[in-house]
Amino acid sequence: MPQLIAMVEGVEVKHVYLHKDRTTLGRRPENDIVLDTLVVSGTHCTFDLVGVADVFLEDKGSTNGTYVNDHMVKSRTRLHDGDVIAIGPFRIKYLQASEQPSSFGETSAMTLESHAAAQPVNARFQVMTGSSAGLEVPVVKAVTTFGKPGVTVVSVSHRRTGYFVAHLAGSNVPTLNGRPIGDEPVQLADQDVLDLAGTQMKFLLRE
Repeated sequence: MPQLIAMVEGVEVKHVYLHKDRTTLGRRPENDIVLDTLVVSGTHCTFDLVGVADVFLEDKGSTNGTYVNDHMVKSRTRLHDGDVIAIGPFRIKYLQASEQPSSFGETSAMTLESHAAAQPVNARFQVMTGSSAGLEVPVVKAVTTFGKPGVTVVSVSHRRTGYFVAHLAGSNVPTLNGRPIGDEPVQLADQDVLDLAGTQMKFLLRE
């Protein structure tokens, strides 16, 4: 199944499997993929799934443009395995086919359909380092993964009692407020600082 892996400063912020005929991306909450930053237009672009694994990208007249491998998209463009899409500070890698993880189910796949619009966002991470400092990434799924594949990856789970972070993969041990995170979930509190291999993100909780 085709998938998109979105990163900011090398940190994975969204992982989306393309299973609909058309998937929309933009700043407005009604989009299938919501990137909440002003450099992204309300409806920025679309991904059309044709057949089993062919995906076509189309910019929808966005203000700041959509780029594939550093070339601006001017017409409907077929994506190829490994293509990198640039939208503002986001770098989105396109993978044409992969097996959807079965151990974590639909939640881990983070398809991001109408879930973001159906539930008010009250938790997010704010990037503190690099050129994207200040960018806020909403936590809208029951389980969300962040990190650098092959280096360090954490999972953030939303439970009835709050938000919890755990080290999921990678040899580099992430820290929370300077303390190492293990594979046992640790509850997050407002203003906690998560460090993923040098990239710092502040957790913001708004009740």
